Amino acid sequence: MPTTLNLRPFLRSVAICVSVAWAGVAWTADAVPAAPTAPLKGAVLVAAVPGQAQPLGTGRPEGAEPPEYRLAAGDVVRIVVYQNPDLSLEARLSEAGALNFPLLGSLRLGGLTVAAAEQVIARGLREGQFVRQPQVNVSVMQVRGHQASVLGLVNRPGRFALESAGLRLSDLLAMAGGASAGASDTAVVVGIRQGRPWRLEVDLPSLFGPQGHERDVPILHGDTVWVDRQPQVYIYGEVQRPGPLRLERGMTLMQVLATGGGLTPRGTDKGIRLHRRGAEGRLQVLQPTMEDTVRDGDVVHVRESLF
Repeated sequence: MPTTLNLRPFLRSVAICVSVAWAGVAWTADAVPAAPTAPLKGAVLVAAVPGQAQPLGTGRPEGAEPPEYRLAAGDVVRIVVYQNPDLSLEARLSEAGALNFPLLGSLRLGGLTVAAAEQVIARGLREGQFVRQPQVNVSVMQVRGHQASVLGLVNRPGRFALESAGLRLSDLLAMAGGASAGASDTAVVVGIRQGRPWRLEVDLPSLFGPQGHERDVPILHGDTVWVDRQPQVYIYGEVQRPGPLRLERGMTLMQVLATGGGLTPRGTDKGIRLHRRGAEGRLQVLQPTMEDTVRDGDVVHVRESLF
């Protein structure tokens, strides 16, 4: 009669060994530290010394980022209440910064951030027992309440609505049609920052350089951008084309004479005089060399040769 093998003890031993091995693998995985993740751009890395932090990847000085946007009169907002389509609407804030919301009536949202406006609506629905646990989402569709001005030598000077939050200087100049002929390479931005008057001169060509985004400052409500005329130097006397000339950066006297077409046959480079207005407003007469740089408002006089 054949013998019957009992495999139950053997299978039980195999199961115990597999369980122990699996537990060891799990413990080993927990013991291995996770791979370090790279810091996100714009994140803040806290230093080893308490109370010190260093921004990473921002590329902007402290305080350059615009504050959180606040709703204003004329803004168009879309309000959505989850699972309550009858309470959703899209409306424009009145001149008083208010709108009529279903079941709640007039709500004053002007001056509030988007998050604060969501809390106001959700609290009204909850306290009025209209919705037990309201989930409200507010989106800004159009920004009309915030405006900035562009003055000076631009193609379309005037006041412009900041259509979106985070609008920058280059965007505002584009809305004004860009700088016109004869405009300077520098724009002046004035406004209010942290409750104090603020002024900044921006080199416009640098906005399109390798780090131009860092110099492209955010524009806030009430800011004014001024684009002045181009700097000029004046040349007269024995030159081919006397008159005003555009002053380029670092322009030397030799470059001024070359731009004016050079000297006439009767002109002499030994009789050049430079008339410059000093810091106190007094006129100075200088005898420059060809490598000397000229300034805005300088007058170059080329005298006639005596021989």
